[in-house]
Amino acid sequence: MINHYLEYLTGFQEALTLMKTKEYSGSIIEVAELIIDTVKERRPILICGNGGSAADASHIAAELVCRFESNREPLKAISLTTDTSLLTAIGNDLGYERVFSRQVEALGEAGGLLWVISTSGKSPNIKLAIKAAKAIGMKVLLMTGNNVPLELECDYVINAPSQRTAYIQELHRLVYHFICLEVERSLPIS
Repeated sequence: MINHYLEYLTGFQEALTLMKTKEYSGSIIEVAELIIDTVKERRPILICGNGGSAADASHIAAELVCRFESNREPLKAISLTTDTSLLTAIGNDLGYERVFSRQVEALGEAGGLLWVISTSGKSPNIKLAIKAAKAIGMKVLLMTGNNVPLELECDYVINAPSQRTAYIQELHRLVYHFICLEVERSLPIS
């Protein structure tokens, strides 16, 4: 069992090393600046994903609305993954592939941001959410893994350098915590 643990950590460390490159770090800084600009313009940030990525979407929204490390004003962010009545109504009446796009149509606005988390980028509900966001003039950030489909039209992509879902999810958490920290540092503390 110890060998499996060490093998897991070694694989994660290799992916983390790739993230330390100047090019990769630059894209994360660019995304942090995008989110800071969105927040300062008081535009909405809508966040979605499936499975573990749905939990991450809720986690990010909590960090932005409540606080990360400092007390400051609440930010306009919402996870599209948490309202069970809404999710089941849309899933039942319109189809599961529309659970996020329908909410984007209702809550999104031009100049806002759709933050999509998908380890594969292949889910039909993710693709439709991106299409809905682009149709109303929202910017789209996709956090994914090495296998991002080229047909997704996103403004920004953070591609965790791994094929393993667990590594991708752990790397995403490192990145979004850094982004939340940078957003908070850009705001006045209350």
